[in-house]
Amino acid sequence: MAIFPNELGITVYAPTLEGDDKRPLAIVHGMENALRGLRLDWTYSEKEELIALHHRDEWILADRTDNGFPFICNEDRDRPVTITGWENPNGLAAGGSPHLEVHGSLHLDATTISAAAGVLAAIGEGARGFWGQATPFNAAVEIAEQTAPTLAGPPSPSRGLPALKLSRDIRSPEIPHRLGWLNYWSAAAALAIGFPDLARDTDLLSRARRTASGGWVVQLTDAPLDLDNPAHLDTLKRTYERFPEIGGRAAP
Repeated sequence: MAIFPNELGITVYAPTLEGDDKRPLAIVHGMENALRGLRLDWTYSEKEELIALHHRDEWILADRTDNGFPFICNEDRDRPVTITGWENPNGLAAGGSPHLEVHGSLHLDATTISAAAGVLAAIGEGARGFWGQATPFNAAVEIAEQTAPTLAGPPSPSRGLPALKLSRDIRSPEIPHRLGWLNYWSAAAALAIGFPDLARDTDLLSRARRTASGGWVVQLTDAPLDLDNPAHLDTLKRTYERFPEIGGRAAP
């Protein structure tokens, strides 16, 4: 999830790290290749002071706190880029095993908007993820409310968005729990939800790119998703209708 309203929050869900796993380095190197001029060789102290990482790659591989990898960032506080990961003990589906969650953020400006799909692809491919998404903060908050439990019981999403099931009610880890502005679907995830269908997905395919592993990055709208924009909201609703498997809504 993004930290500030002008940031793009990125999350990718992947198998847990095992042994001498090099996926954290693949993620970091991939992000740097996807965003020109980016160097992720800094971290924060407990007082949120920037600390240079002189042996970054070795540090990333050595630090397996929470069976993930440590928080790293660029040096630019005005245009922050961040990435970190940890193991979530809960499964992504009914009876599932723990999984790795990778969380990052980009500052939203013209440069990062144009590179965002490539950055998400780099994280998804580097993590060998099941699925993931990248969404601006304000839209991400409302999308999260599609599954957030409430005191009254099941979620009651705003704007007519569908209620989505909790992970314990989803049949496999490859099924995405929700949509975002940019969506990373592994080859297995795309197969699970039925993408692409050449007859029905012409519009989505016009803003999609294939990944090296056979997955997809699918962009819902040209500009970052803004649910105050009626056209964006309509696109989000139509995409949920197109893929009832997302969020576990398909009939068993």
